[in-house]
Amino acid sequence: MFEFRKTGLHQRQTVLLRAWVAGIFALICLLLLVGRLWFLQVDRYDNLSARADQNRITIVPVPPRRGQITDREGGIMATNLRDYTLVVTRAQVEGKIEDLLDRLRELVYISDSDQRKFLRLYEQSGRYAPVLLRNNLNDIEASWFAVYAFEFPGVNLQARWVRSYPQKESAAHVLGFVGRISEADEQHLEATDQEGNYRGTQEIGKKGIEKTWETVLHGRTGIEELEVTATGRPVRELNRTDPIPGDNLELALDIGLQKLAEAQFQGRRGALVAIQPKTGEILAFVSSPSFDPNLFIDGIDVENWRKLNESPDHPLINRPLYGTYPIGSTYKPFVALGALEMGLRGPHERLSDPGYFELGGQRFRNAGGAAYGATDMHRAIVVSSDTYFYSLGAMMDVDALHDFSKQFGFGQITGIDLDGERRGVLPSRAWKREAYKKPSQQHWYQGETVSVAVGQGYNAFTLLQLAQATAVLANNGVYMKPHLVRRMIDPQTGQFTYPVRAPQYTIPLKPGNLKVVQDAMVDVVRKGTARRAFVGATYQAAGKTGTAQVFSLKGAKYKAQAVDERLRDHALFMAYAPVDNPQIALALIVENGGWGASVAAPIARTLFDYWLAPSRIAHRQQRLDEEQRSRERLEAMTPSALHAATDEGHLIADMPVALPEPDQGPAPEAAPLPDVDTPAGDGAQEEPL
Repeated sequence: MFEFRKTGLHQRQTVLLRAWVAGIFALICLLLLVGRLWFLQVDRYDNLSARADQNRITIVPVPPRRGQITDREGGIMATNLRDYTLVVTRAQVEGKIEDLLDRLRELVYISDSDQRKFLRLYEQSGRYAPVLLRNNLNDIEASWFAVYAFEFPGVNLQARWVRSYPQKESAAHVLGFVGRISEADEQHLEATDQEGNYRGTQEIGKKGIEKTWETVLHGRTGIEELEVTATGRPVRELNRTDPIPGDNLELALDIGLQKLAEAQFQGRRGALVAIQPKTGEILAFVSSPSFDPNLFIDGIDVENWRKLNESPDHPLINRPLYGTYPIGSTYKPFVALGALEMGLRGPHERLSDPGYFELGGQRFRNAGGAAYGATDMHRAIVVSSDTYFYSLGAMMDVDALHDFSKQFGFGQITGIDLDGERRGVLPSRAWKREAYKKPSQQHWYQGETVSVAVGQGYNAFTLLQLAQATAVLANNGVYMKPHLVRRMIDPQTGQFTYPVRAPQYTIPLKPGNLKVVQDAMVDVVRKGTARRAFVGATYQAAGKTGTAQVFSLKGAKYKAQAVDERLRDHALFMAYAPVDNPQIALALIVENGGWGASVAAPIARTLFDYWLAPSRIAHRQQRLDEEQRSRERLEAMTPSALHAATDEGHLIADMPVALPEPDQGPAPEAAPLPDVDTPAGDGAQEEPL
């Protein structure tokens, strides 16, 4: 019995001990839990609360709408169209991507090329970067996929704005195109402290106006704060800062004049630039052949890229800006004006022209062996006497000619609002010393100035430079910077800004000397080498024909039929009209076209007839008057009144509101257009009267 009581007491003590241990353990756990709760809820509250908000709230950049581009009459040159796309995010895909694509192709058409391009980009992309699978879905395809979207995790239907160029090949070298932001673009944005403004933006200007005016066209990125679930699905919008759309650009181009000029080059290679002398506005800018910038949207395919890049006609090269040419006899008016300003020869001083000029035992001949007899400066320009200008070249110092010609823009960067402009070659002694390494080649010879004086030799200018020089000559020496963007228009307020208003400088020319050259250019059109092209014109134009050699004749007589088509002479013409109040000045070249008088001058006549038609002159004046009144009303409005007008939609500017920007893949660089290699020994070829 004693043993029984002893055993029961022992059992109670054991149970009590266990209870205490369990209680203490539970208390410790409770204290740990309370301590942890205090640590999280009190001590770490601020930090964890902020992290919770970060997980609950996501900041989404809202890309701005990209500005539209129009011509001077409001015709759409570059705009934005609504587009549906399918994009794939790697982190959300379940299973193999190939299996997903096979199932998806049963629902939505995906071409083999689309799939190959997608798989290449998919392998290179990050886990959370959306990759384009298919674009340009129509409404039926988009709605059909939306119904079955739950079956395709990781595949999302998105609406976007895509850039569109409705004029296609017309003015493509002016507009350029946009493309996906590359690593080099990112580095540039970071270096210029613009990276933050491009959050959420996938495209950037790559060429042309799209590139040089990128900052203005892009606008300012907005911000959207969204509450999301743990899986990242948006629940509601908490806050939003609207993006500021990019400015619209109104070009100085007239699309009617542009297309008319392009039509004249159908099937030909060449370039043309037309400028309004008093303002520097570029009215037409032709590079033939051209290309369709729409091909570069979302990246150009291999076949089309090969056709463009490997074409012997170099359609991707911006000829007026990048191609350099000898400009032949179109250089003569500037040489004559330089000689007058330097006092080397009087305008009425006559020189015997036997059809050639001799220097150092070498004969420099007139085109076709023509001999013009006693010739003064006026007649020399009208009939394009090479002999007269050969003799001027023998009298001139090449450095003096260089310093005079550079004032007109020859051999200089004009500063036009396009990228890729070339300087060309305006020869001088310093240039030759730098261009040649051997001391024996660095010496400048008098015979080289003889060739330079007729627009040949080392001369290599862009068509833009020749057109600009013509405009300056027509404007009596006043140099207006050439520009394509006429004005920038804020789509929110309607206010507009002119990038160029005042002349850069004025060349100090004697009016009498200027009149000698201008009168001679009038007679070139009236009774000289360009007379046939301007028969019956209702206005008086002034101009100069030119024909430039592509290779040396070495004393032989030129026969176009006897040489390869691409070795034939270039046909050039420069002109302005009307002479009493110049409204248009232009320069053009038809590569390997032959005589400037018979090939190039008729093109200018066609454009002048269009631009100087009385109805179009009256229409342009009416638009200028309306624009002036609009500007005056805007300037007179108070900020509050302007804000109210904007809110009500009563914008004063006559420009469509811009839409967002396009999607485009990167394009490879084209092979450069080779410079024309023109030996220095031969003179310009010009069609004799």
